[in-house]
Amino acid sequence: MTRPRARLLVLDDDPEVVSYLSEELVREGYDVVEATSPDEAIRRIEETAFDVVISDVEMPGMRGTELMAAIQARRPDQMVILITAFGSIDLAVSSIQSGAADFVTKPFRIEVLCLAIERTLRARQMRHEIIRLRERLGGEAAPKLVAESPAMMRAVELARRAARSDATVLLTGESGTGKGELARIVHEAGPRSSQPFVRANAAALPPTLVEAELFGVRRGAYTDAKEDRKGLFAAAERGTLFLDEIGELPAEAQAKLLHVLESGRIRPVGATDEIEVHARIVAATNQPLEVSMREGRFRADLFYRLNVIRIEVPPLRERREDLVPLVDRLVERACARFNRPLVGISTGALRRLLAHDWPGNVRELANTIERAVALTDHDTIVPEDLSGLPAPDTEADADRLGAAARAGLTLAAFGRSYARRVLELHGGNKAAAARALDIDRRTLYRMLDDEAGSLAEEPAPES
Repeated sequence: MTRPRARLLVLDDDPEVVSYLSEELVREGYDVVEATSPDEAIRRIEETAFDVVISDVEMPGMRGTELMAAIQARRPDQMVILITAFGSIDLAVSSIQSGAADFVTKPFRIEVLCLAIERTLRARQMRHEIIRLRERLGGEAAPKLVAESPAMMRAVELARRAARSDATVLLTGESGTGKGELARIVHEAGPRSSQPFVRANAAALPPTLVEAELFGVRRGAYTDAKEDRKGLFAAAERGTLFLDEIGELPAEAQAKLLHVLESGRIRPVGATDEIEVHARIVAATNQPLEVSMREGRFRADLFYRLNVIRIEVPPLRERREDLVPLVDRLVERACARFNRPLVGISTGALRRLLAHDWPGNVRELANTIERAVALTDHDTIVPEDLSGLPAPDTEADADRLGAAARAGLTLAAFGRSYARRVLELHGGNKAAAARALDIDRRTLYRMLDDEAGSLAEEPAPES
């Protein structure tokens, strides 16, 4: 079946440029509508849905960022490609951060513009496909853990391997990274999966009741003990007991937990005899327990008992490949929670999420998405819905780009420099860097090889 012709709006204040682009794009198989002023373009966008809007970034009365704001106010999910001179790249970058899908620098061949259009159409189709799949899946549960980054894939693989034995597992990492989900993988991927998974937060246990909560109470042990009550170890019998924030456990309780790990037996409060327990222990902490040991706040012998299999859960800033699928999953979850129609996320909003370092990790991202879904007036999250998120440092980006332009840096050299920086941010992973740059790996290799060749061709300094 032939694909329907994409409908484009071409905007430039120079009628000759509009006419030229329109003729070339019609020849390439697109349906084209022309506009020679921002006001005319906005009016047409209000009347008609376009697959892509192609616009000059510098026009009298309305620049790129202002145009993006005007378009998004009317059609939040509109895909826009900007055309800019190299000297205006800083403005184009600001417009990208405001929601534009791509930009093309002058002078360009029409083939380059067509490639940008096709890339933008693919992104638009992917967005629609995600929404379609959500609707088809309906209330089916989303995967519990997103792990597309190498760092998170390693953590998940180690958790699955740890599940094969009963060895104690210690999960370490910053708050909000998903240690609880890793603990569930350890439980569910092993032979105890059909038994209870019990979660306890050591920081939330009242110090005077820690022993009773963990080991249980016999009737008459104290005034309010009217009957026997099971503790967390008994509740997790033959399953898994997940002790979160283990570093907050009081010293006396640490000693008794160590005894349980060594003997496999507990003594409920008020009991005279010990009883056997068969719960597997997974512990987690966001504190450096080695420091707590040196300061005398955490027992060294308990640490070594817990630290049999250690899994470091990476922070969100070190697993950038997981951000987009995480956002998609969290939007879906928030829509279900608030009984909102399924919404998407605009390019500008997604870029703003990608620019943030997320010191609060997945928990901070989830709160941000929930707030945006709850407050948005559109069927798409737009940058304005992320008002609680710090704005990207567009001024600093503009300064750097302006400095590059003043220094006479060629577009090829600028591209190589940017590609190198993206490669560094992805820890040298060329496949991940190529995906982030929206180019294939061969193009990335060629860019880096060109740089090496240019360096090799430079004459040696005179002595």
